[in-house]
Amino acid sequence: MPAVSPQSRRPRSGNRRDESARLAVLHAADDLLVEHGFGGLTIEAIARSAGVAKQTIYRWWPSKVEILLDTLIEDSEKRFPVPDGKPTAENLRGYLRGFARFVTRDPAGKVLLALLAEAQHNPGTAEILRERYLDPRRDRERALLARAIEAGEVSPKLGPDAVLDALVGPIVYCVLTGSSVPRGLVDTLFDDLLRPRPD
Repeated sequence: MPAVSPQSRRPRSGNRRDESARLAVLHAADDLLVEHGFGGLTIEAIARSAGVAKQTIYRWWPSKVEILLDTLIEDSEKRFPVPDGKPTAENLRGYLRGFARFVTRDPAGKVLLALLAEAQHNPGTAEILRERYLDPRRDRERALLARAIEAGEVSPKLGPDAVLDALVGPIVYCVLTGSSVPRGLVDTLFDDLLRPRPD
């Protein structure tokens, strides 16, 4: 990550966010999470790494969960967007492969996994993760699947939410338990659950 001078990191007065300071905070949170895990991530460390005052962070974000969510939302849109063009079986397969890469290799995928883990014993984190990230993304995935079904590209064995859960669940389980995602798992899930149209 390129260095940001202390002067360029300094936020403007008032409640308006300085974009360079905002990005410095998001990048610092992302990097520190990868280095120290969720439990070792603190607002103090984020402020120190980003070169901003701790009070500035609290003025913009009420908690480290909110910072990580902003990081996750922005990085997901850049590196793992839900396709919005004409759906085909192959770009659906590519999207599922992209998800496997996202949660196994991308720092933003580690943010998602950390928030999912924290949500298991923190109802507040679970609620805000659903509201700000999981539900909006699921709406777009459901619409993508519906377009693919309407186009005759796939014929799922289950309803939309059940098939989406069945596709991503085994991948998330592998990663959360420290296992590698087996070669061929993505294609097997895709072919068995979505039954793509034969070529």
